[in-house]
Amino acid sequence: MIALRLDPGSGVSTYLQIVHQVRQAVQLGVLREGDQLPTVKEVVGALAINPNTVLKAYRELEHEGLAVGRPGVGTFITRTLTSPSPEEQTRLRAELGRWVDRATDAGLDIETMVGLLRSVVNQASGSAVA
Repeated sequence: MIALRLDPGSGVSTYLQIVHQVRQAVQLGVLREGDQLPTVKEVVGALAINPNTVLKAYRELEHEGLAVGRPGVGTFITRTLTSPSPEEQTRLRAELGRWVDRATDAGLDIETMVGLLRSVVNQASGSAVA
């Protein structure tokens, strides 16, 4: 089961944070086809948010074709997303960990690291937005 969390300082709406976390969990293989998402009641209890926010996130996942709701049963992942193999993910995670260690040693805080990562990703994808 995925444990959802919220970052109130991210500037991203609550429902989109949920959508992004579920999508990422599917990409990383944490959630697989057929896995059940936490119930709306469980998410509301864990995050202290409005049930309509969770329903909106789950509807968005359904609209993307990533999940399906079954009345009275729950919401389930319907497909997987292409991602690197678990071995490749482990290698990339280790490389990123070494980079974070070097960045920390250089005095960077997490916000600056995230900003650097975003700028590199945007540059690689051809986006001018940092």
